[in-house]
Amino acid sequence: MAFEIEERRIDVADLQLGMFVCRLDRPWEETPFALQGVALTRLEDIETLQQLCREVWVDARRLVPPDAPQALMRADAPRHRFSSRTHYADLAAVEDEAPRARAALENASQIVDGLFEDVTSGRELSVERVEQAVRPLVATVLRSADAFFLVEGLRRSDSYSYSHAVSCSALAAAFGRHMGFDEETIFSLAAGGLLMDVGKTRLPEQLLQYPGSLAPSEVDIIRSHIGHGLALLDEAGIANLDVLDIVRTHHERHDGSGYPDGLAGHAIPISGRMLGIIDSYDAMSSARPYRAPISRHQALQQIYAARNRLHQAEMIEQFQVCLGVYPTGSLVELSTGEVAIVMAQNQVRRLRPRVAILSEPNKQPLDDFRAVDLMQLDDDEGVDIVRSLAVGDYGIDASRFFL
Repeated sequence: MAFEIEERRIDVADLQLGMFVCRLDRPWEETPFALQGVALTRLEDIETLQQLCREVWVDARRLVPPDAPQALMRADAPRHRFSSRTHYADLAAVEDEAPRARAALENASQIVDGLFEDVTSGRELSVERVEQAVRPLVATVLRSADAFFLVEGLRRSDSYSYSHAVSCSALAAAFGRHMGFDEETIFSLAAGGLLMDVGKTRLPEQLLQYPGSLAPSEVDIIRSHIGHGLALLDEAGIANLDVLDIVRTHHERHDGSGYPDGLAGHAIPISGRMLGIIDSYDAMSSARPYRAPISRHQALQQIYAARNRLHQAEMIEQFQVCLGVYPTGSLVELSTGEVAIVMAQNQVRRLRPRVAILSEPNKQPLDDFRAVDLMQLDDDEGVDIVRSLAVGDYGIDASRFFL
């Protein structure tokens, strides 16, 4: 049988130990590597490639076993990991980071697609593939969260399960970044976001896609995805405490009305409280078989309205500060009548983000977008956001400008 490879192009900033580089953006003869192909087992090799190349191709089917235990398989966790306060500054402009964010999104989407199909077919969850999906996501979010959410907001997968997993992973990374957690804790949160619904691969697809109300017995089947998910993690050897907590508690609610254990308040671990909010937010702003999506701004408003009932008020407030009043990637209507997409947040004046104007005041699409920083406009110019829009409102396709 012929040896098959699955090439995937990535930015050199996203290289990780364990990858196998099979092609470069320059001749191998111009590098110190003796062979055409290099297994990344040393940080020095990654640094060399980052100095010589801008992008490389890795073989997604070929992974190099790491010498040290992977982060997902370690059961120990620093006791004060949620008390750390690391300050993260954007390391790249939105426009510069967007291509890397797009590559990280496509990489994660492809890997998750394969992961979920493998598990659905009865194969074991691959810890290596999970790490390869999550690490580049975390890296791009740490460089610029706005860039990822701009790209992600324009590109929605046909499969809710797959897009929800990737979106929740990136949202967890952004929330952890905002909270000032260290990078490994952020990785754990992002991995938990990716895997929290993996147990649904053990449920009937027709039940997951059913557009009507479910019978009590069917609701019980849906809720069993938590037990299935924990079993899949156990079979794969995943012992990371935060990942397990997220899978186990992301459906618990502040007032004790959640499941599976009816936990309330601070009995819900911090990671579970964070991902519970993220899960609700992304579900509300995504198309589902039984309802249309609402705007991201509306999703935040509805979550806030249920503060201290479904979710902890302080955690909701932090999540709102993290995303902004009008989250990056949101479609909005300006006081001029023009339709725009939020490109980046202004931390000083959150009601006046950077936007890309996509239409005339009469809602006719522009041939090219026009970038405007609302914070730089004088108040007497009178340009404000008047309301949020759902994806596709007025027939405006923002993706044609950016993807």
